[in-house]
Amino acid sequence: MRFGFWIMNHQPTDHVIEYGQHAEATGWDSLWYADHFMPNDENVDQPVYEAWSVLAALAVSVPRVRLGPMVAGNTYRNPALTAKIAATIDHLSGGRLVLGIGAGWQENEHAAYGFDFGTLRSRMDRFDEAVEIISSLLGNHRTNFAGEHYTMTEAPLDPKPVQSPIPLLIGGGGRRRTLRTTARWADEWNFWGTPESIEELCGVLDGHCEDIGRDPAEISRSACSLVFISDDSAALDRLRSVDTGRATIVGTPDDVSEVVEQYRQIGVDELIIPDVSLASAGDKKHAMDLLINEVAPNFR
Repeated sequence: MRFGFWIMNHQPTDHVIEYGQHAEATGWDSLWYADHFMPNDENVDQPVYEAWSVLAALAVSVPRVRLGPMVAGNTYRNPALTAKIAATIDHLSGGRLVLGIGAGWQENEHAAYGFDFGTLRSRMDRFDEAVEIISSLLGNHRTNFAGEHYTMTEAPLDPKPVQSPIPLLIGGGGRRRTLRTTARWADEWNFWGTPESIEELCGVLDGHCEDIGRDPAEISRSACSLVFISDDSAALDRLRSVDTGRATIVGTPDDVSEVVEQYRQIGVDELIIPDVSLASAGDKKHAMDLLINEVAPNFR
């Protein structure tokens, strides 16, 4: 089982590199960065850095680990541009990029920047076309496509990525559309959820794979969860009272290991942990080291 470190996109860029390098040096398996332009908050006067630029910096400054967006919003870029960026960063990293992509959901930044938000159905229609185009560009000499939303005419993508192919990760839990698209195109699937919710969605994904004749085992599964880990009982008592509204693990290394085991039992291959939760108990690097040294070895 792998353990991913999700670097929040409001931090100064020197902190991003510092914590990325620390994660790699101490044994984490992957680095992730959210693709947004502004906070999803009433107070939007907060710094947010552009994801692909930061991933390019991480690609050349942090060795070994996989890295990628969690996840790139399809509505922000033409799919040919997404494929070109991904192939370029794959070269910069020596073949370590994971192309995480989703349909797009944060309405306030679409309104602020003039991105077409549309309806959920229209975003999913665009997403289906985009994933097909990206897969073709990354794998084929030329791409021709005539869809409702995108057109490609003898479109090249050169150079091709180092990896053949770049792993395509789709994020989201839409039972009818997102998981069907995942079954058809993805190498990896990600969802922010508890073991119970992810187990249910894995069953839906497996059903879509069966419908199209694909082996579900070909798609690895990852989960995102906040993790408040500490060896300080007073800090844990405080953190247990926090209602995050998201999948959350709180406890000592032994407590955290019990929940991670539940993820493993349902087939999750990687747990991706936002650094904002690791920082909440005090020293972020201490929490990172506590997890990677006292939890991760139980699952490797």
